[in-house]
Amino acid sequence: MFVADSRTLPDRAIVLFSGGLDSTTLLAMAKADGYEVFALSFDYGQRHNAELSAARSIAGASGVVEHRTIGIVLWCIGVSALTDESIDVPEAPTSGIPVTYVPARNTVFLSLAMGWAEVIEASAIYIGVNAIDYSGYPDCRPAFIDAFRALSSVATKAGVEGNPIRIEAPLLHMTKADIVTRGAELGVDYAATVSCYQATPDGRACGRCDACRLRAEGFSAAGMPDPTRYA
Repeated sequence: MFVADSRTLPDRAIVLFSGGLDSTTLLAMAKADGYEVFALSFDYGQRHNAELSAARSIAGASGVVEHRTIGIVLWCIGVSALTDESIDVPEAPTSGIPVTYVPARNTVFLSLAMGWAEVIEASAIYIGVNAIDYSGYPDCRPAFIDAFRALSSVATKAGVEGNPIRIEAPLLHMTKADIVTRGAELGVDYAATVSCYQATPDGRACGRCDACRLRAEGFSAAGMPDPTRYA
């Protein structure tokens, strides 16, 4: 006789969650998709902790099953303006891969998320990478996501047993305007999010960095007021 496993209904999903605009929209989308959401943040030596404070606050208000923050040290494997305060954050568009790129960041994040997904038997991992309105990072491209989806099928017990953990990237081909519009539909409070690369300790944005520029352009293109708190 078949007995339903109530723990797996609804399915569980891990959301990579920074407390920024994209990942907060992502969290709301995962919940709208019917998942029990587990939020995963990383303290990797970034310039400020304002985004982690935002992540804790938003996760608590969103009713996730669990929110974990994993501490890792990424500055020791490469130089980035996001982990080394001696490198200035660009305040104008640049060509090529910018100095705010953190080497292997999304690879490390997804690998740790995949491990936690196996432990809690989550069927999906949500990552908020975007290949349209983004800063040119190599680990935000469709090719990167496709490669990790293939890795999931061979690198995990679940994958070997025929149930690979799905890598969901629903923001991949959305403009920033599309993202904020969808988030507004889902009731996201963007005033609570922190996207700035060099935010103040209380989360106020500089209004000049690449992240601030893309965020402001997104609200403008969507015809929505910008709720960002600026320094």
